[in-house]
Amino acid sequence: MCRIHNCKLNVTVKGEGQGILLLHGWGQNAYMMKFLQDHLCEHYKVVNLDLPGFGESEEPDHAWDLKEYASAMHELCDYYEINQPIIIAHSFGARIAFHYALQYPLQAMILTGAAGIRKKHGISYYIRVYSYKFMKKWHRQIQMGSVDYQQASDIMRSVLVKSVNDDITPELAKIKVETLLVWGEQDEQTPLWMGKMMETLMPHATLVTLAKDDHFAYFHQSLRFKAIVDAFLEGIS
Repeated sequence: MCRIHNCKLNVTVKGEGQGILLLHGWGQNAYMMKFLQDHLCEHYKVVNLDLPGFGESEEPDHAWDLKEYASAMHELCDYYEINQPIIIAHSFGARIAFHYALQYPLQAMILTGAAGIRKKHGISYYIRVYSYKFMKKWHRQIQMGSVDYQQASDIMRSVLVKSVNDDITPELAKIKVETLLVWGEQDEQTPLWMGKMMETLMPHATLVTLAKDDHFAYFHQSLRFKAIVDAFLEGIS
């Protein structure tokens, strides 16, 4: 445990050498990245944590935006004497990684099922939204939003709203660090077209697709993912 940004965090550090920071997705915890930490700690100093508001880490004292999460992760790296880390992140963790890359120096990024591009909404979405607003106006009790939203605390609901409303698309061309994008071919939460757009807009990004798998392809195909990570890290060393 350590205190970063006035928030008590559950952190595990293993190994020595070039620093690697592991960032899990929304609603997850450090367990989702443990297999990577155990694999990489022989040659790297690997930091794995429950992000603020998840697992055994405390919630922020207010609704952080992604820049604040990135700032906290930079402070965490300083705490463990890591300069220019390699970030490996999934989904919501990748949102943080993008903002880290915009604010601080990095060695490289490996992003899987990366969130950050706002989804295109069809007419059914807007019907649901305006129906909700109408019902709310007349004080009718209805549930609206994803399961993640409904299950979150008030602070983390606000964090989620800030996060999903943040569109990294206009900033992608500014992220010049070497980046590997790993995507499940059948990802419905962050569809493959998002990965293709990121590869197109980012100057030094390469996309690898894991066939017949979903948003958690990196976890389902952990052996293959570890091999892909090893090959990429060897290439930038």
